[in-house]
Amino acid sequence: MKKTIPHIIHVFPSFGRGGVPIKISHSINYFGTKARHTIISTNKDYSSEDIIQNGLNVVIDMSHHDIRGNLFHRIKKHRKYLKNCHGDLLITYNWGAVEWALANSFGPIMRHIHVESGFGPEEATNTIPRRNLFRRLALRNIEFLSVPSMKLVEIARTKWKIPEKKIKYIPNGVDLEKFRAAGEHYSIPGFQKNADEVIIGTIAPLRAEKNISRLINCFQKVISEDSSLKTRLLIMGEGVERPKLDKLVKNHGIEDKVVFTGHISEPANAIGALDIFAISSDTEQMPNSVNEAMAAGLPVVGLDVGDVKYMVSDKNKDYIVAAANDLAFSEAIKKLIKDRKAQKTIGNANLAHVKKHYNRLDMYKKYAELWGIHQEN
Repeated sequence: MKKTIPHIIHVFPSFGRGGVPIKISHSINYFGTKARHTIISTNKDYSSEDIIQNGLNVVIDMSHHDIRGNLFHRIKKHRKYLKNCHGDLLITYNWGAVEWALANSFGPIMRHIHVESGFGPEEATNTIPRRNLFRRLALRNIEFLSVPSMKLVEIARTKWKIPEKKIKYIPNGVDLEKFRAAGEHYSIPGFQKNADEVIIGTIAPLRAEKNISRLINCFQKVISEDSSLKTRLLIMGEGVERPKLDKLVKNHGIEDKVVFTGHISEPANAIGALDIFAISSDTEQMPNSVNEAMAAGLPVVGLDVGDVKYMVSDKNKDYIVAAANDLAFSEAIKKLIKDRKAQKTIGNANLAHVKKHYNRLDMYKKYAELWGIHQEN
């Protein structure tokens, strides 16, 4: 008997270069011809499209970007699209696609899974009550809510009133093989690591909620207090905050200590330059970058937001400090820079931890079950 190939309609607030679009692009590649996909980006950014392999049945649909009119008008238009697209499954991603979730909720047209993976700066410290109410309405008839963090599981239960049986906790997985040899080489144009220096760095889009300013300020505090430290800060990523960050570095007078690489298309080819991975965000859930750092055998220094502290190995947890505590963050950075033995011990513990808990193949297996994709035994 021939297996049915599901047609999945993906609606993103943006299909730009970010964690969720990149993860879903790799998932689409993994499942290959076992599914059809239509991708809609409500802000018209499709810059993650080039990650998807050629030859797959994937349609980038730019025909449905008209957001004029009131909410009723938009919902009516979304419903018309869903009725005519011959889809088997609708997957909506995050707050920016919740109108589509609402459109399908009035007598659902097709199976619907909603994915929540994180929040913008406006919900960094707490969710917005009116959005909670809107989500309750829009998600009332979903089949499942998929979330990658235990923090989001709790929010879904308590604030969005999603029934327990509909919540699917699927932690982000990492390509262990891809990052296995990351520590043995790196390729970053214009950057060369000195043999005796400790490189601390991050990989992140330069947006406000990533708070790279905090990382720069704390790094500056560390090196100003101990000028003997042979260290540099490597910031890998690009975004709207770049001019502000350039100015901050200049104001601190540490241009020789901070390197901006711009966008990194393949983190596995660059992360090997680091000795310590840093995450300075105001808000996270389960950041892929932390998984990638652990898969590369790195220690992580960061703040306790989302699942960051939950994710890392027990040996690493002391270096994940209280949220918004910049002094503690600075102290953790200094302590880890100065302790080469701890860097190695924690990095090895993180590698073992990520292999056990966050293998991408486990994630894909759960996605296949959720999306209705037949997997060969």
